[in-house]
Amino acid sequence: MYKSWITSKLPEFVRDVLRDFCQISQLLFTQFRSHEQTGCVSFSFFKEILGEEMHKGQLWRLKDTAHILFRHDQQDNNIGPYLDWCIGYIFHESMKLREDAYQQENYRPWFEARHSNPAVLPEEKLISQELFTVLDQTRESIDREISRIKFILFHCRRLFILYLPAHQDNPLLARFLFAREDLVREAFKSSYTELISAIYGDNPKKMFELAAWSLECGGWIEEAEAARKRLLMDFA
Repeated sequence: MYKSWITSKLPEFVRDVLRDFCQISQLLFTQFRSHEQTGCVSFSFFKEILGEEMHKGQLWRLKDTAHILFRHDQQDNNIGPYLDWCIGYIFHESMKLREDAYQQENYRPWFEARHSNPAVLPEEKLISQELFTVLDQTRESIDREISRIKFILFHCRRLFILYLPAHQDNPLLARFLFAREDLVREAFKSSYTELISAIYGDNPKKMFELAAWSLECGGWIEEAEAARKRLLMDFA
């Protein structure tokens, strides 16, 4: 029963994994740009995107959905396990970032205040200075963790381009690609055109046709008409 349920839900899982990957990429790169400007990462950001075991955040849910999808997709051409590993790696690196951000936000100000306090005894000042070097290493860890996540996100985009062509008949995928083109373009950057070409090959109209059909089936008549108008505009 469980396997048959997963099989029936696979089109949704494909759509959900791509959607959540795009959204999380957008959020992470916004956070990383902030880090470039300020030198800091936000503990509250990573706390929210990760969540907890009993209240999972979006990145945690993406990791779980990816495990289900990539371990049960019979259409997969062995690309899924790479994506599964990559998404899990991003999750675990983000866990480290959350802990490092907590150290920076909560303990660095205290160390700095103690070190600059003229009433602090010389022995305590020496000890705090030596301990502070460990806290400084946390900043270096943050830089390395961000660099690794960026590297993995880049390769995720390459892997999705290889993985998704097997799902070109998925109307939910087509509907997402049409409805959230702005999000997908931002996530895939210069690889967006390659992504769409890889999925739909020599029949690029297929995305709009499937999207219109899916939207119409869901009762989104105006949105379905918009997909058909886009089809006429792009392929007149």
